[in-house]
Amino acid sequence: MTIRNKTIHLDRLFEGDKVLWMILFFLCIISILEVYSASSNMTFEQGAYWSPVLKHGLYLGMGVGITWVIHRIPCRFFGWIVIVGPILSILLLAAAMLSSGSLNDTNRWLSVGGFSFQPSEIAKGSLVVVVAWLLGVMRNEKGATVSAFKWILGITVVICGMIVKENLSTAMFTFAVVLMLMFVGDVPWKQFSALIGLLVIAGAIGYSTLAFTPEPTLQKVSELPGLKRLPTWAHRVRNHTEMPEDPLQFDLNTNPQITQAHIAVATSGIIGCGPGNSKVRDFLPQAYSDFIFAIIIEELGLIGGVFVLLLYIALLYRAARIASRCEKNFPAFLMLGLALLIVTQALINMMVAVGLFPVTGQPLPLVSRGGSSIMVNCAYIGMMLSISRSARQNGELSTSAL
Repeated sequence: MTIRNKTIHLDRLFEGDKVLWMILFFLCIISILEVYSASSNMTFEQGAYWSPVLKHGLYLGMGVGITWVIHRIPCRFFGWIVIVGPILSILLLAAAMLSSGSLNDTNRWLSVGGFSFQPSEIAKGSLVVVVAWLLGVMRNEKGATVSAFKWILGITVVICGMIVKENLSTAMFTFAVVLMLMFVGDVPWKQFSALIGLLVIAGAIGYSTLAFTPEPTLQKVSELPGLKRLPTWAHRVRNHTEMPEDPLQFDLNTNPQITQAHIAVATSGIIGCGPGNSKVRDFLPQAYSDFIFAIIIEELGLIGGVFVLLLYIALLYRAARIASRCEKNFPAFLMLGLALLIVTQALINMMVAVGLFPVTGQPLPLVSRGGSSIMVNCAYIGMMLSISRSARQNGELSTSAL
């Protein structure tokens, strides 16, 4: 009887979809283990053995707390984000663009009260909420209306246009998530296909420009307003496409991130070298952030890498199942949009680590070290859990009615 009462109490404390809670739990455990291992250089430089992992654990704890608070909020209140989110996002992005401080020669960050965050993290979530609301409200018997398509395209161009100047990869994958939502939301096919055609042409032109424009020309063009990162984008594309076939020709000093990540993956094997036994972590820049998946594969092997991949796939699959049970369109599209934000970013990070995609600087959601990223992604999970609570209640009511 006591065990049953405790189970009931836990069910009331952690409501919503239990699979989502378990995925969050596993990702947090993997994050603590791998960040602790990958932060060896940082602990040596700071002279504080436990400081990096304790700080990371604090952020994870705060993130789970945010998840718990948000998951208790009824999902109907998320509609307020449609009003506040875009305005706040535009103001924060503008403030970051005008800020004097920069990190890695970019103005992606804002500092408030000693806490630094990227406004793009807030902007992309707000954009998904707006797109989900427009797809849910502006519909007819055939699907989303032409007006919905125009509104979605307009707000997406504004938000992503403000992000792209300092963070091309975030702008591109956020736009890709919006496109996937538009496809799922049945926007008019004529307008959607025309947009896809324009994007394919623009992508081909952009890729050719980055891959084949002479270096002196790139340097001159980068002096124009908003194009200072053009050489960086070009170098990343060329480093990915111009890799030598002979491993002995790799220059460890020129491309340390790419080469060390490849070494980690190539030496991993099926079960890896074991947690905490990474050798590449001491030579791989951003081992605890952008390239943590390479460390995961090196230490946990192919099995560990596949397990992490399956966690994200399970997250997307579960989101689709929950969305199918939603009675209203807005929470259904919001559920899918938030899941796509997390999973798309995770897939990009993984593909970069194994050499299938150019370096982007995208962290692995809920695993990589970073305060603002963890808390924002935990907020997404909290919103998904809130929607799952509503969907479960609707399902229970439908079952009881039968």
